[in-house]
Amino acid sequence: MTDGNQTIQGLFGDALRETTDLAQKEFALFRTEMNQNVRALFMGIALIVAAAVFAIAALILFTKSLVDWLATVVHSEALAALIVGGVMAAVAVGLLLYGRHLMSSFSMTPQRTVRSIKRDAEVLSERSAA
Repeated sequence: MTDGNQTIQGLFGDALRETTDLAQKEFALFRTEMNQNVRALFMGIALIVAAAVFAIAALILFTKSLVDWLATVVHSEALAALIVGGVMAAVAVGLLLYGRHLMSSFSMTPQRTVRSIKRDAEVLSERSAA
């Protein structure tokens, strides 16, 4: 009977060691995968920031070129700058107002889920009343 207990204890000990080893290997895999994901995320963010810097520089150059071209048409660099600046300000105000409109209709409450839960509650109350 003691041989059976030692065998069961040995099997239990082996299973515990194997489970611990498996958990450690899974955790190591998890850490490695998360490190790779975080590294990829930071690389993506860095590339987006770099793209934004280049986009801003390009916008500045295009705006300057537009002002220079318009100055040749209206024969006044100041008037050309005012026209281009006014158009850009109007676009900025339009985008601001549209963005504010979109954000005003935004709610953190999951409306469809709330409606679904209310319907479920109504159905359950109807079934329990019947």
